[in-house]
Amino acid sequence: MSIPIPSRQLFIDGEWREPIKKNRIPIINPSTEEIIGDIPNATAEDVEIAVSAARRALKRNKGRDWAATSGAHRAKYLRAIAAKITERKDHFVKLETIDSGKPMDEAVLDIDDVASCFEYFAGQAEALDAKQKYPVALPMDRFKCHVLREPIGVVGLITPWNYPLLMATWKIAPALAAGCTAVLKPSELASVTCLEFGEVCNEVGLPPGVLNILTGLGPDVGAPLVSHPDVDKIAFTGSSATGSKIMASAAQLVRPVTLELGGKSPIIVFDDVNLDTAAEWTIFGCFWTNGQICSATSRLLVHESIAAEFIDKLVKWSEKIKISDPFEEGCRLGPVISKGQYDKIMKYISNAKSEGATILYGGSRPEHLKKGYYIQPTIITDISTSMQIWREEVFGPVLCVKTFSSEDEAIDLANDTEYGLAAAVFSKDLERCDRISKALEVGAVWVNCSQPCFTQAPWGGTKRSGFGRELGEWGIENYLNIKQVTRDISTDEPWGWYKSP
Repeated sequence: MSIPIPSRQLFIDGEWREPIKKNRIPIINPSTEEIIGDIPNATAEDVEIAVSAARRALKRNKGRDWAATSGAHRAKYLRAIAAKITERKDHFVKLETIDSGKPMDEAVLDIDDVASCFEYFAGQAEALDAKQKYPVALPMDRFKCHVLREPIGVVGLITPWNYPLLMATWKIAPALAAGCTAVLKPSELASVTCLEFGEVCNEVGLPPGVLNILTGLGPDVGAPLVSHPDVDKIAFTGSSATGSKIMASAAQLVRPVTLELGGKSPIIVFDDVNLDTAAEWTIFGCFWTNGQICSATSRLLVHESIAAEFIDKLVKWSEKIKISDPFEEGCRLGPVISKGQYDKIMKYISNAKSEGATILYGGSRPEHLKKGYYIQPTIITDISTSMQIWREEVFGPVLCVKTFSSEDEAIDLANDTEYGLAAAVFSKDLERCDRISKALEVGAVWVNCSQPCFTQAPWGGTKRSGFGRELGEWGIENYLNIKQVTRDISTDEPWGWYKSP
């Protein structure tokens, strides 16, 4: 399908501005490998202008400062954004599909989630008003204390390409709800819908500078944004390697960061499950979003007594997955995002084979697709825990399989990783599921399912998967400073610590 790509500039201070150095980056359709447009490549000079705009918007003169507005006032803008996204849903779905390569049915769900996320955080903004001057009980009657929740300031938001607009929304919506102003840097591999979001901001009348959008390469935009002295916080979703660099840079200024990083999530399947139900969830948990999801449950631990039959089910389910142009009806697996990502995944598969693993299914380009960055859903067995494919995040449609014999062994294998984002467990024994949920060293556990994620529930990881939580009431707290105000109500009574003169 041919979709016209709007030609946009950088979105700064409510205006479309050409980057200072006038450079642009080609947009490549991952399903055809063709150039379909371009995006501006910002540099440090543009970062300086955008951060200054965000700082002015935060505290403008004459009572126009965004930070001082009520939560109810900010909620009106968030709800207007939600309505505008819904109104232009088809447009955003098509742009997301052609830019990221995800099946269009998935893009529909993503854009629906974008609208609902802004609607949810509108409610969180309103709830903030009731939490101001929150009283604190003190042990001395002479003093009264209350707590203020104040916006943390100007925030830098750096987001990935697998859920381009949705991952940006997870940060934009709570940041604006809290009263922060922001500079968004989306991935250069999928920026189109994030740029289009700038037009939505103008259409709803969002005050200039409250949100600024800079596209471009990480070293050119992300690095100067992270190290800018007028940026009060960084929120990042992406690889653990980049997250470490961001954390080190932010430490120089003692700036807070929220990091949602990589994963190598386990899925544990016991011998009392419905095999077809568990097999479908297992396939979904790894191959959803073309396998490019940080929480992909890509390490399957299956009880040895059902392993042969269950693996056979996985192959049969995988054979039914429609791999096609993401705009085709019924597509369930599209291309990965880029040539670089395609090569990286294929190298992981090749290395696994050379290390002695068995490529049971897939592992190559689908025969009927000669162009595009397509990779078959891949199932790998005969795995040892020391193999690269078992320990490192592949970020592609690759499922690794090992067996276990006991509950304790399953827990040990699941936790034997440097990551801790998510995990899934399948069993009809709910007491067992509860025990394992408590034992797993992760930020999210799915019981008898994999990957459902809701705006109302907290999201984030442990270990090298990062720290801090997004979404839910926890998400807005990321963008607030907590201030105590304590008052002596006995103003005429001496404190009495020193002798009177």
